[in-house]
Amino acid sequence: MKGNTTRIILSALFAGIAGAAQAAGTLIYCSEGSPAGFDTPQYTSGTDFDASARSIYNGLVSFRRGSTEVIPELAEKWDISENGLEYTFHLRRGVKFHTTRFFTPTRELIADDVVYTFERMMDKNHPFRKAYPAEFPYFTDMGMDKNLKSVQKIDDYTVKFTLNEVDAPFLQNMAMAFAVIFSKEYMEKLLNEGKPQLLNQQPLGTGPFVFDRYQKDAQIRYRANTAYWDKEEGPLVDNLIFAITKDPTVRAQKLRSGECHIASHPLPADVERLKKESNLKVLSSPGFNVGFIYYNTEKTPLQKPEVRMALDMAINKPAIIKAVYGGQGVLAEGPMPTTQWSYDDTLKGRSYDVGKAKALLKEAGYPDGFEMGLWSLPVARPYNPNGRLMAELIQADWAKIGVRVSISTYEWGEYLRRAQKGEHDVIMAGWTGDNGDPDNWLGNLLSCGAVGGSNYSRFCYRPFDDLVVRARRETDQQGRTQLYKEAQKIFHEQMPMSPIGTSIVNVPMNKKVQGFKISPFGMFQFNGVSMQ
Repeated sequence: MKGNTTRIILSALFAGIAGAAQAAGTLIYCSEGSPAGFDTPQYTSGTDFDASARSIYNGLVSFRRGSTEVIPELAEKWDISENGLEYTFHLRRGVKFHTTRFFTPTRELIADDVVYTFERMMDKNHPFRKAYPAEFPYFTDMGMDKNLKSVQKIDDYTVKFTLNEVDAPFLQNMAMAFAVIFSKEYMEKLLNEGKPQLLNQQPLGTGPFVFDRYQKDAQIRYRANTAYWDKEEGPLVDNLIFAITKDPTVRAQKLRSGECHIASHPLPADVERLKKESNLKVLSSPGFNVGFIYYNTEKTPLQKPEVRMALDMAINKPAIIKAVYGGQGVLAEGPMPTTQWSYDDTLKGRSYDVGKAKALLKEAGYPDGFEMGLWSLPVARPYNPNGRLMAELIQADWAKIGVRVSISTYEWGEYLRRAQKGEHDVIMAGWTGDNGDPDNWLGNLLSCGAVGGSNYSRFCYRPFDDLVVRARRETDQQGRTQLYKEAQKIFHEQMPMSPIGTSIVNVPMNKKVQGFKISPFGMFQFNGVSMQ
């Protein structure tokens, strides 16, 4: 009886979504997973950012849609002091916060909102943070918790950020999703009511779409922000629906049937078939991503570089590229994509060699191998379209050198939370660049400050870390490039994670969809997108 009831409810739900697809001005996006929450700075996943940062919120600056160019957003302009330590942002006037069923603002955006937003991340004793404890991994991974000295209100429309040391990618970092601006008035209302945690469930910002409601593993509904400040890049549909559909095959079916208009992360095998559908089109772009296998360097025997190198050499990466990525990916050999400036193309990945891998394990004291766990990616990502298949192939590869692997996984949000705590032995994850700067790769993924955040290897190696920190303080790009190349050599010697592949990004959609642009950072943005 329970199963029949569930099927009836689901049938009614998807019938409602299909009906909405026929309504004028409604855009339906088949997304790959449920967001872990809507308090954007708490998270690091594109699944979370698509649902919150790019739809509900704005930052002081942003990236032009489909580009790596930093452009004004809530700040009309900014000034940088001669010593590079002070950034003064001049706010746009007349920007309105959303009016929702749970909050009606009494004023527009002012400097108080910017100061309150950043002080929450800077100060663990901030009243909102004390009432609703949270960590902000991007903010700390990039060292902003230590380098951001102060955020000061100069007047209602001027805010000054003061740094302790020069931070070369500061503006690019400020355009990232973690730096979106919240309403101080709304947050203080939640605080006074004793419900600060609702910030993560009932989001409210200044962005192109207004949050309506969310059903986990089913859908997120938004409506257009008719008071949006940017008339050129504002919402062009009345309603936006995220139809959460974890199975990529089902996403493709819904796209064909018209139940959704855009779908995320198709299986490589489906791309050519979708291109042949008369009502569909597929946009493609070279990927700015890398899929990795992360080794928890705090655990035995993975703390030994020889063991990590042996595991890396035992993975038949060309076979994985063929089976998992199909014709939609290329072999990755370093900790960044080849298109990232400062990439060292003189360093090559180790060749697949079972014999040498066995010899390295013996040298490390494990002639008969060992047992460990491998976490399989639970959702399709731009850098890995099929985590389960990749896990099974790696399991078989490692068995050849005596390493016995048990595969497990978790729901996406839980997967990331446990990974940040270091509960795994080996974990499958990856990265799509956020801001076009090398620090976003080497700093966010491998620095000591990023342990507990996106550094799933928990790799803290001082010779490497010192180079990354020095590169942040260097403003000359040639000087930064040299430091990053030295860091990549150390990465190759230490092998805290194995690069696997870089995918081509494909976004299939209905031919009626106009104006969509593929983000180099893997984001799905729907402002400026219409249904013709």
